[in-house]
Amino acid sequence: MFVLCLLVSCAGVRVNYDYDKTTDFSNYTSYNYFSDIESGLSQLDEKRLVRILDSTLQSKGYLLAEEPDFYINILSSQFRNTPNNSVGVGIGGTGRNVGGGVSVGLPLGNSGIQREIQFDFVDAQKDALFWQANSESGYRENASPSVREDRLRAVIKKVFSKFPPDKK
Repeated sequence: MFVLCLLVSCAGVRVNYDYDKTTDFSNYTSYNYFSDIESGLSQLDEKRLVRILDSTLQSKGYLLAEEPDFYINILSSQFRNTPNNSVGVGIGGTGRNVGGGVSVGLPLGNSGIQREIQFDFVDAQKDALFWQANSESGYRENASPSVREDRLRAVIKKVFSKFPPDKK
């Protein structure tokens, strides 16, 4: 049970957003991708990601167009995450004037591969970045195609759950 909870807690997607607060997002209705994207993903993962992203944006009312209001750039990188927590387990005993103890550090957390994917939205007329999201999630190079697609779907769902941003 503990191992299952540990694996589930490490499987989440973390996202950071930034955007130009002066942007009126209602002015944007169409999008396309930069023609020279070098996403850093495999060709198959890039196709999966674009397909899922298209579906997500179109469900929000955006249209894929030859002359769009904004362009999308996608960048990704992978890195090995090292565990940064440990638990001490102590064993000890006492007797008359005798004491002792043993402590062992057990690393917690996943030291697996993490993937960061950055999404940049650039105004087509101004050539200016107006929205950006960075996601970080676990990644397995030997995952099956369906697992890869599920992971990318989870990333897109989390990243675009707050797009367009609420005006505050």
